[in-house]
Amino acid sequence: MRTPAQAALVVGALGVVFGDIGTSPLYTIQTVFNPNDPHPVTASTESIFGIVSLIFWAVTIIVTLKYVLLVMRADNEGEGGIMALITLIRRQGVRGGRRTKLALAALGIFGASLFFGDSMITPAISVLSAVEGLKIVQPSLEHLIVPITAVIIVVLFASQRLGTATVGRLFGPVMIVWFLAIGASGISGIALHPEILKALSPSYALGFLTGHFGIAFFSLAAVVLAITGAEALYADMGHFGRAPITRAWLALVFPACILSYMGQGALILDNPAANIASPFFLLVPDPLLIPMVLLATAATVIASQAVITGAFSVAHQAVQLGYLPRLRIVNTSEHRIGQIYVPWINWVLMVSVLTLVFAFQTSAALAFAFGMAVTATITITTLLFFYIVRHQWGKPLWLVAIGAGGFLVVDLLFLAANLTKITHGAWLPLLIGITVFTVLTTWQRGRVLVTGRRERAEGSLRAFIDKLHERRPPLQRVSGTAVFLNRNKSTTPLAMRANVEHNQILHSHVVILSIETLPVPHVAPTERVEIDELGYMDDGIAHIGARFGYMDEPNVPSVLRLAAKAGLECPLEVDEASYFLSTIELRVGDAPGMTRWRKRLFVATSRITADAAEYFGLPRDRTVIMGSQIEV
Repeated sequence: MRTPAQAALVVGALGVVFGDIGTSPLYTIQTVFNPNDPHPVTASTESIFGIVSLIFWAVTIIVTLKYVLLVMRADNEGEGGIMALITLIRRQGVRGGRRTKLALAALGIFGASLFFGDSMITPAISVLSAVEGLKIVQPSLEHLIVPITAVIIVVLFASQRLGTATVGRLFGPVMIVWFLAIGASGISGIALHPEILKALSPSYALGFLTGHFGIAFFSLAAVVLAITGAEALYADMGHFGRAPITRAWLALVFPACILSYMGQGALILDNPAANIASPFFLLVPDPLLIPMVLLATAATVIASQAVITGAFSVAHQAVQLGYLPRLRIVNTSEHRIGQIYVPWINWVLMVSVLTLVFAFQTSAALAFAFGMAVTATITITTLLFFYIVRHQWGKPLWLVAIGAGGFLVVDLLFLAANLTKITHGAWLPLLIGITVFTVLTTWQRGRVLVTGRRERAEGSLRAFIDKLHERRPPLQRVSGTAVFLNRNKSTTPLAMRANVEHNQILHSHVVILSIETLPVPHVAPTERVEIDELGYMDDGIAHIGARFGYMDEPNVPSVLRLAAKAGLECPLEVDEASYFLSTIELRVGDAPGMTRWRKRLFVATSRITADAAEYFGLPRDRTVIMGSQIEV
């Protein structure tokens, strides 16, 4: 018997996780039979049965079997998504060659980069496809579709700063109504031609593929739209858990979507020439058409919200794992850590989505671009998952080969079909993915180089403290507590060195604080701090190592309070302490390590770095920033 809390999780999952895949019936079948497609599919009886069967088995194999039943078992302490797979592979306890791990991690980063492309295309195609229902209601309103879509998108992104805590409670019920509505519409279509249910047999999909491979192969580029959002089931697992997502998918989402696809197929069977233009909305009775357009618009806004929130989460994880500079991250809920807002990502996405809407004009034109990002990400997930199955779970090679081989045949078939659309829009997500991948890897590489040069400039912390004790006359110590943030325990904070060498003073109580982000989502408060008195119990200088998960918020004052409770010998005055930050001004030079264009990109990327005081939760009126220059 399910508890109210479990039921609430299922409803919440329906509102957040399934928005993308749940709105795919709006445009999938319409795109398959789009007469303007460079490789059009004629709506014959054989092709209709074949397409509906392909959609059913694609959703069953890729979403239900692979993601829901298999991939979602690979979690990083409850968190899912492609970044979770990367961190699992990078762990030292996982067997496998170092080069192979690095190659797979790089592949995973490219998959995460493609997700940003998905985050741009999903709002554009989803909202456009819903608003396009207006031309079914009244053809004379067609010229208003793009302006109305643009207004909805601007409002959607402008409201992100308010957070989803209040609106989120409405998402689940709205999506329940949506799935019940599309399921009921599908049943009304099936009633026209009940024989469409024969398409549930795999013989129709296989027969269409083998008997008409030239047509069927190209149709896969549109069939794949039925599985967009599959990655969201996995990525959002940390918010709701595997069980609620599985229950919601099997009990409501999967049946409703399949009923809609079958109903649309039956409707096209009834009158192919008249019904291929917009089979989803033509299933709806005229009196209910306007309410369905409004419901579809609400559902696509929810789908967009889910993928935007996903982009915020991926950006946050990328920052914590060292693939992006510190970005300003705003927590929009006091109760749920996953609800965050990243302003820089938000506005970049908004401008990108609006550009796509005005450039492509219709959901059908955007569909060519959409499938590429989806198929590439799904293929990468398969490779990473089965590496973990073999090297972490220890499953036999023959079993892994059969499982990975079977899924990769399906994935690569879809990927190959989408590659045929390169010149018709599929280049767009690849370009976005390559651009984001270049930024992420350039920042990670530049960060390693700058850290090495910075550590040489900082010098040994142990030697610096020894010299403090040897100074004659002794260094003047002023009252109060000073907290110096530093990357590690082995080197001297530049701000501390400058304070001693130039100001000739040091506070009576000094804390050197290093923050480490572990490849796990969360670290328990009891395991967060590690204290080191640095060999001198009476000099008032200590080091605190703070560990955070990549989903945690690195708040420095809270760390100091934990350290005080953990028995730090050096007395802390957290509410009166002064905080010292060492900032680095980067300059392009002739130092080895990166090509000149990547150095320029690295320096340009550094300019979006958020204010360190805000990022670490430091009080501005007690924070001192001291800078130095490093050449890259």
